[in-house]
Amino acid sequence: MAVTIALADDHPIVLDGLEQLFKLEAEFTVVARCRDGEETLRTVRALRPDILVLDLAMPGIDGLDVLRTLAAEQMPTRTVLLTAALDDDQLVQAVRLGAQGVVLKEMAPQLLIEAVTEVHRGGQWLEHGLGGRALRRLLQREINLQETQRLLTPRELEIVRMVAHGLRNRAIGDRLCISEGTVKVHVHNIYEKLGVGGRAELIVYARNKGLA
Repeated sequence: MAVTIALADDHPIVLDGLEQLFKLEAEFTVVARCRDGEETLRTVRALRPDILVLDLAMPGIDGLDVLRTLAAEQMPTRTVLLTAALDDDQLVQAVRLGAQGVVLKEMAPQLLIEAVTEVHRGGQWLEHGLGGRALRRLLQREINLQETQRLLTPRELEIVRMVAHGLRNRAIGDRLCISEGTVKVHVHNIYEKLGVGGRAELIVYARNKGLA
């Protein structure tokens, strides 16, 4: 089955070029072209394409606001940002809001195909020209946090951080104003959800994911 794609950019020439690019690849089908943020949201809600290729700077509702709304509505569509420029703050914000890929318009068209393919497979794509090593570490922590947030409740995530900082169950209970027994139940549930075998493994997991 072909990967369905919606394109969102306020420049008709860019939309034409993107549509022709994806038409050359048999595994992709362009199902919509959108000129602004409001049209993009209506389209994603109605068609639920596999991938949204989204420009950051659009009239009315911009790309970040589109991402924010799609995240709030828990849309299954995965998003690749295609933008002319992106500063570090926007990049971090875009990843926090659920963008799985970021490609600069100045890059070779084939890289966009590779990015969309990787994102559709469930991966992430960040252009090597974007950001430094520290920013990449920050982005990876954001991605890890998103993954863990999908598995744990906010209370469980809070307990993971406390365990990673060396707190025992009684101390965690005192901080959260809950009983030590309730903490033990939470910790047991965390072990099962994350597939770890005990406190030591949980601490390693938390540190590897940047939660400590």
